[in-house]
Formats: sequence, C-alpha cells, structure tokens
Amino acid sequence: MTENKEVRTRFAPSPTGFLHIGGARTALFNWLFTRHNCGKFILRIEDTDQMRSTDESTQAILDAMTWLGLNWDEGPFFQAKRVDIHRAMVEKLVAEGKAYYCTCTPDELEEKRKRALAENRKPKYDGTCRDRGLLRSPNSVVRFRCPDTGVTVVDDLVKGKISFNNEELDDLIIERGDDYPTYNFAVVVDDALMGITHVIRGDDHVNNTPRQILLYNALGYEIPVFGHVPMILGSDKTRLSKRHGATSVMAYKDMGYLPEALVNYLVRLGWAYGDQEIFSTDELINLFSLEAVGKSAAVFNPDKLLWLNQHYIKEYDHAKLVDNIRPFLIDRGIDASDAVFLSNVVNDLKSRSKTLVEMADGAGFYFEDELDYDKDGAEKFLKPEFAGHLKNVVEKLPDLTNYTKQGIEEFLKTMAEESNTKLKFIAQPLRIALTGKTVSPGIDEVMVTLGKEKVMKRIERAMQYIGSH
Repeated sequence: MTENKEVRTRFAPSPTGFLHIGGARTALFNWLFTRHNCGKFILRIEDTDQMRSTDESTQAILDAMTWLGLNWDEGPFFQAKRVDIHRAMVEKLVAEGKAYYCTCTPDELEEKRKRALAENRKPKYDGTCRDRGLLRSPNSVVRFRCPDTGVTVVDDLVKGKISFNNEELDDLIIERGDDYPTYNFAVVVDDALMGITHVIRGDDHVNNTPRQILLYNALGYEIPVFGHVPMILGSDKTRLSKRHGATSVMAYKDMGYLPEALVNYLVRLGWAYGDQEIFSTDELINLFSLEAVGKSAAVFNPDKLLWLNQHYIKEYDHAKLVDNIRPFLIDRGIDASDAVFLSNVVNDLKSRSKTLVEMADGAGFYFEDELDYDKDGAEKFLKPEFAGHLKNVVEKLPDLTNYTKQGIEEFLKTMAEESNTKLKFIAQPLRIALTGKTVSPGIDEVMVTLGKEKVMKRIERAMQYIGSH
C-alpha cells in the first residue's frame, strides 16, 4: 500500500439474518481503526446470495449499526447491483487465459473428492477442464487458474506473517452456473474498486486470503493490508452461538442494554489498553490499534457485560437515560408523558438497575393507582400493630414543610423516637404501603418523587387494607 494513502476500511455483512455479536465486533474494530486514522468507513451489503438475502435482514443490520453508533462514510452499497462489473472482470480473466470454463457436474466433483481422500490426497479440483478450452454453456462455471507453484505470503496485522503453498490451493470457482460471482471473487473486485486499503475481518477468513491475493494479482489490483481478528467463544470455549445466550445485537437492545456498554464490552473482547476497563468513545478512537488486538480467541462473559451496563446506567447522561427508558415503559402500558415525574423516577432507580428492563420493571409502582401488595410483605407489615405508625405519618405529613429527602429522613427518625420504636417498624410498613414491595429505592426518595398527595392516598389505602384483613 502506498505510504500516506487515506485509510479506507469496509464492513461487508451478508443480509441473511441479524447482525450478531461477532460481526458487530468486526464492524467496531474497522470503525475504530478508521476513525483513529481519520479515514473513510464504507458499508457494503453482500447480497449476491439472492435466495437467502432479505430486505428485513438488511434493515436489521442498518438499525443495529446505527444503534451502536457505527456511522459509515460511504454506502450502503449493494453487491447484487454490481454483478455486471463482476461478470466483466470474469470475462477479462477468461480472455487472458487466467480463468476457464468448467462443466464438471456436482456428482463428478463428489466422486473426485472421494477418490482423492481414499488415496490420501488433498481433495482439491484436479484440473479436468483446465486446458480443454471450453466455451460458456448451460450450467458451466468459471474457475480461476491458480498458480500451482510458489508461495503466497499474508503479512497479517494481527497474526503476523502467514505463508501458503500455492500447490495446496484450488482452482476456485469465481462464477457459478447461475452467472453470479462467488464470494471470493466479488469481494476482491469490490474491495479493489472501492479503494479499500485495509481488510479487517474474522480469522475464519484466513484461508480465503491467499486465494484473494492471487486474484488481486491476476486482475492487476493493488493488494490491501489484511488483519484477521480471533473469533469469540462461549463460556465452554466453543464458537459463540445461540446456546450461549443472545447473539443478535438488537436482542441486547431489547434486553435493556445501552449501546455504549455493549461497544465498550465488545472492544475489550480481544483488545486491551493496560488494565483499563471503561472507555469513552473518544478514548477508544484515540487509543485503538490493531497491534494491541490479541492473537487468541476471546471468551464472551455475560456477567461482565451486565456489570458494564450497570456502570453505564449509573453514569449515563440523565436526559438520554430518560429517553432510553420511555419505550420500555410504554411497552408495559405505562403513561410516561410527564417528563418531570419520569425524570425523578429514573433518578431513584438508576443506581439500582442493571438493565433498562430491570429499571422499567422496578418503575411500575410509581405509575399505578392501586398497588398489588407483595403477599409476604403484606402479611408481615400490613398488620394492626403497625396501623398506628401509618396513621401517625398520614396525620403529621401535611405539616411537613421541608418535603425533601433530608427533611423526610429527619421526619421519620423523629417519629420513631417519639413512638419509642425502631425506624424499620415505621419504614417497612410505609414501604409496602407506597410501593407494594419489600425492596425499593430509599423510602425518602420514593416519597419525594410520588409527592405528598399520592403518598397520603397510598397510606390511607394501606390502612383500609389492614382494617379489612
């Protein structure tokens, strides 16, 4: 690659499903490398598999990228719209004798494969059609004439130098019988014509790279720099899959994770900067380098992600957190239109919530007109011996002028002293009366957020409950 050339990277997913965790990390590494080097990040949708590609999957990928904040500078380009370009390049190679038509049938190829294995030979194509000078015919494919001597070297930014003997490689198919290009060919043409300088992708593509380098050479294209990042494993050290939990990026959004938390977690799956765990986006852009990406596979740890998410919820911009929680409340049928009230609710809950789902579940009691009391809590604390404490609160509360967290705390302490009882015998019945739960944010916080009027109504209803049970 020419020195001082603008860095251009790409993320090129196939729209055959959702954007999964592994793909998202690959996109993130590309994005960070590009932003660090002030380059251009290109999004290309590789949809030449027309049988499996869907518009819904394309939109799901775009939505996930947008949610993660991985903005692209060019695209999205659609590979299927570039098929004429790919076909022209195939014809060019055929005309130059660097590719040829092949009419071997799938059954014949399977027979060759079995014979090679039986004879302890590598099951690669045996070149039957290589020198037959065939022309295009129905169902014929086009194969690349791979050099059968020499070595192809990949100078990988992550894995270092890797060498491949050309005689081990295959005369790979570059155009299928349906006239569509294969992945290895289309990706080379598109990367070259889009000026991609760095190809950063998962190490499951390592074995494709020497074949692609030979195609670059045959087409007269400049070869990009390659970097292959290790895969992500589940806790059992096998490749991350659905059996380990959610693998779709948007599933984590639905489970109440913040995008910044997921980004921070994904970048630490295989990349490190000392012992630092928490990074802002600006820090990641400034610090990221492929040299710091590890060579071994990373293990996905859901508990670590949950810890990070809890941290981000606590530290998140408050207004953004309010905006993020609102859809979860609306899904639960809660009217979250009172922005000031909702802001106070979020303030009460954010230090106690690991996910937005947990926060939304915990917020329900603030918005309910009539609470369902926790059965065990009600049996323990909504009893006649505590009714006097609740009556005391409801009678004295109207005269409390310092209706703040501190004022309420002092108010309840004074009441406990005057009643010659422990504070918990006032606070716990009050908690059940106001929240329906035995566990909640601080009772003083809850009272401030609910306001005097709602607090008094809820206490009176709890006293009625005691009287009727």
